[in-house]
Amino acid sequence: MFDAAVSSAQPERCVPFHLPKAADVGRGRLIVLGAGKASAEMARAVEAHWPGPLSGLVVTRHGHAAACRSVEIVEASHPVPDAAGLAAARRMMDIAHAAGHDDFVLVLMSGGGSALLPSPLPGLGLEDERAINQALLRSGASIGEMNCVRRHLSAIKGGRLAAACHPARVLTLAISDVPGDDPVDIASGPTVPDPSTCADALAVARRHGVALPPAAIALLESGRGESIKPGDPRLARAAFRLVAAPQQALEAAAEVARAAGVRPLILGDAIEGEAREVGKVLAGIALQASNHDQPVAPPCVLLSGGETTVTVRGSGRGGRNVECLLSMAISLGGRADVHALAADTDGIDGREEIAGALLGPDSLSRARSLGLDPARMLDDNDGHAFFETLGDSIVTGPTRTNVNDFRAILIDEPLP
Repeated sequence: MFDAAVSSAQPERCVPFHLPKAADVGRGRLIVLGAGKASAEMARAVEAHWPGPLSGLVVTRHGHAAACRSVEIVEASHPVPDAAGLAAARRMMDIAHAAGHDDFVLVLMSGGGSALLPSPLPGLGLEDERAINQALLRSGASIGEMNCVRRHLSAIKGGRLAAACHPARVLTLAISDVPGDDPVDIASGPTVPDPSTCADALAVARRHGVALPPAAIALLESGRGESIKPGDPRLARAAFRLVAAPQQALEAAAEVARAAGVRPLILGDAIEGEAREVGKVLAGIALQASNHDQPVAPPCVLLSGGETTVTVRGSGRGGRNVECLLSMAISLGGRADVHALAADTDGIDGREEIAGALLGPDSLSRARSLGLDPARMLDDNDGHAFFETLGDSIVTGPTRTNVNDFRAILIDEPLP
């Protein structure tokens, strides 16, 4: 099921159908710009299916590059920005400003684009953006809240890239990794209008105790960090298309379950909240199905997606999927008929080159036999170490797509 979910969102499958027609481009240039963990593979799909000349620049995470002939691929750091990403963002804005009325700018955006396109506003530096990013990642803020702050401290996010392309035509093709698939939250919306405000961003920081540098506070309080708003004439020739999203990945997994004679139930594609609390809730639903055949009778699988958060208070490495799964394991208490998987479809859970993990009925007993204390490790945000010690981590390597988290809880028929 996990393999089917990842495969359904591969750029080669979902990008070609949405490419512009040659007549739409006309006499101008086709310029490809992009950022995100799937963007290099998206650029390769464009090159494979576009009949004419093109050029461009795409920035992706280290290890997620794809071989392209005409589009330059730059690798940069994620989730904490680096100098390579900053240089790429500046070059991208230069290319955008040079686009003319007859040119067509094809923008390829996917999850991770926020960190991969650092471009602090005047008064802030790269170290400020790195520190803000790290503080947001540890704060427990939702992805929407984090991106609200990022948009208002950036020279490229929040519609600014599309505004720089004016008067060229702009078409954004996006793979969504955010709950609700809101375009403004995919890579912090570089090509779409942003209805949120500097005041909203400041409220997020205060609500989650994120210590912003004085220059950032001044930008937000003065309104100088305001993003591009709906109705701005510079975005009049900009369009947006979603080419892949978490829901289609869950539906692909459900088909695999049906083919195996297992009833699928999709609980939702936009589940958010603290990972450990979501784990408890999912365990409760699994127990209800096992004990009472509700909301679906075994053999069944409960599928869900979205993006939980981890407020890192311990010394562990975090990771929302492993934290959710460890919390679920403790709540299930070694239930004999329940197996589960939680993994990120991009192959990276938190900052680790680990997608997630598997949970079985014997996970807790095996852990305790090895001297592990599941509850203590959960308190320490150390889910990665827990599942690594058991040998139950899921390591995929770069999948070159990203439709957020994938969770499957398989409930067997009770033994006679």
